Amino acid sequence: MEMKIGVIKGDGIGPEIVGEAMKVLDRIAEVYGHSISYTQLLMGGASIDVNGIPLTDDTLEQAKNCDAVLMGSIGGDAKTSPWYQLEPSKRPEAGLLALRKGLNLFANLRPAMLYPELKGACPLKEEIADRGFDMMIMRELTGGLYFGRRSTQIEDGVTVARDELTYSEEEIRRIAKRGFDIAMKRRKKVTSVDKANVLDSSRLWRKVTEEVAADYPEVQLENMLVDNCAMQLVKDPAQFDVILTENMFGDILSDEASMVTGSIGMLPSASLNETKFGLYEPSGGSAPDIAGKGIANPIATILSAAMMLRFSFDLDREADAVEASVSEVLKEGYRTIDIMSEGMKQIGTKEMGDLISSHIR
Repeated sequence: MEMKIGVIKGDGIGPEIVGEAMKVLDRIAEVYGHSISYTQLLMGGASIDVNGIPLTDDTLEQAKNCDAVLMGSIGGDAKTSPWYQLEPSKRPEAGLLALRKGLNLFANLRPAMLYPELKGACPLKEEIADRGFDMMIMRELTGGLYFGRRSTQIEDGVTVARDELTYSEEEIRRIAKRGFDIAMKRRKKVTSVDKANVLDSSRLWRKVTEEVAADYPEVQLENMLVDNCAMQLVKDPAQFDVILTENMFGDILSDEASMVTGSIGMLPSASLNETKFGLYEPSGGSAPDIAGKGIANPIATILSAAMMLRFSFDLDREADAVEASVSEVLKEGYRTIDIMSEGMKQIGTKEMGDLISSHIR
């Protein structure tokens, strides 16, 4: 297969961790007989430095002409970076929002899995960590509060801010279908998270999700209020398979789920549109404080590349090979500093990428 992959190395540790993911993809292509062409794209702070804005129209068009995009981390230190002296619409993260909107990336997938070798890093009680967990959080990415109308104005001498939360039936239906489709490939359970006891948008969310569930009789649907879900994630995360939820709830819950794995440096993510196209990136930030030191954990980015192989190219065997290689390296006791524990062998970013690549056979 010929794969056309756009590459946004990004800011901070982005170039380092993306480089290791590309190394793994190149190894996959070599072992399994594929070819890869890369298109280098600028976005975020790196684009501001060159173009004055975080995302150009040309970059967006180049991304659309790729089969998928692999991205590192975007942004910098909000206190010291000149990027954050700009108005909000010209800051690095604005480029990411514009890219998601321009590519119609409505479905965000964030798996949260506790590797047995890393259960000691899990902040939960030992008996909870011993059970392990493997969940997929499906977050609607282009609607809700983050994309609704907003205003800040003076009314009767008082400053009033408004943010509008809006969802249409079709926006809910398409993310629900994607969630149920993924559940069919997993353990066939969907937990739909809302605030239907308070919000009209959540009541519509629940109604449409239940309608979609009727087309998937093999999948168990569970409705759960968002505050209960937040509690259950730290009480019994093993109960979850696919968590399906709207934009803001998904933003918060996926960050919570990432922390119970022990390190956000282990967590990949994917953002998909209605075709096979996807944007694949690690869940963590740009970590400017460690950029250039060669100590960043590249595993989340490497696992994001595995998600790309699975969801954009339907190469399940190759994706399995990448994930198995990560597991093997962890079993052998190799760790970057963020997941280091007593008795393990500490290595850097490049060494971790080399080891994972060498295990792909």
